[in-house]
Amino acid sequence: MGRVFVKDESTRFGLPAFKALGASWAIDRILAHGANGPRGTTGTPIRRLVTATDGNHGRAVARTARQLGRRAHVFVPDGVQPAAVAAIEGEGAEVTTVAGSYDAAVREARAAAATPDAVLVQDMAWEGYEEIPALVVEGYATLFAEVDAQLDAAEAQSPALVAVPVGVGSLAQAAVTHYRSGRGAQASPAAAPPAVLSVEPVGAACVLASLRAGRLARVPTDVTVMAGLNCGTPSALAWPVLREGLDAAVAVTDADSTSAARDLAELGVSSGPCGAASLAGVRAALTGAGSTERRAALGVHPDAIIVLINTEGADANPGR
Repeated sequence: MGRVFVKDESTRFGLPAFKALGASWAIDRILAHGANGPRGTTGTPIRRLVTATDGNHGRAVARTARQLGRRAHVFVPDGVQPAAVAAIEGEGAEVTTVAGSYDAAVREARAAAATPDAVLVQDMAWEGYEEIPALVVEGYATLFAEVDAQLDAAEAQSPALVAVPVGVGSLAQAAVTHYRSGRGAQASPAAAPPAVLSVEPVGAACVLASLRAGRLARVPTDVTVMAGLNCGTPSALAWPVLREGLDAAVAVTDADSTSAARDLAELGVSSGPCGAASLAGVRAALTGAGSTERRAALGVHPDAIIVLINTEGADANPGR
């Protein structure tokens, strides 16, 4: 008989989302290396941590900065809910609202970090800015090592399918890297690695568009309840990994994600729309017309194990 497991990130490090895994590790490595670390700048001490966010990543950076005695400056696109801004400010960060999209906020944060005492802590990479996003992805990898250990403790076989919500693609990059490297738990040496399914909002499916185009593509974004996945451009660091390693990609509606969140709540799992996207995506991929062929292609047989990555709790800041 098949089983579905939920990797629940609703209480990570006392925050309601997984983002602190990447932010805390990256900041630790940056400060451990000093000003001659990943930035490759002068010897000026790092006093300010700068980032762009729709909510959860910014709060994670702000929390880590406060704990380490640094200042945080967080840029948010307009439209971010006041509760998300208040939560970031509650961590002691300066918050600047930017007219426009998440991508516009990233550009403003990048400019603000161009001083000797500041460093940009972003999980999105572009040409010339790869080392710090790579550190963030390293932090995210912890999540999948924990999945292996927790499945082993539950005496469960290796999953056939792992569903990952996608914004710029850094968490999915960590998933693909983990499972394609042979580090993922397997029932036997001959067992196939899990299939990895990326899930995005229909109004911001930049990875799906890139896969269809065969190149990194930018898409216009629309308002979505999955604010943390509302990204128009994949990370340049994640894209080649996802292009070669994803097994399937799907886009889901706000209604499907909201319904999935309600269903998870009924089962005692706290999940926001972004976290519940994984369940919505699995339903879209494994049911309906053509699902028999899709199940076969993904190796999802009747007794298969499926893992859903629940990236945020119901009380998370509704953003990335």
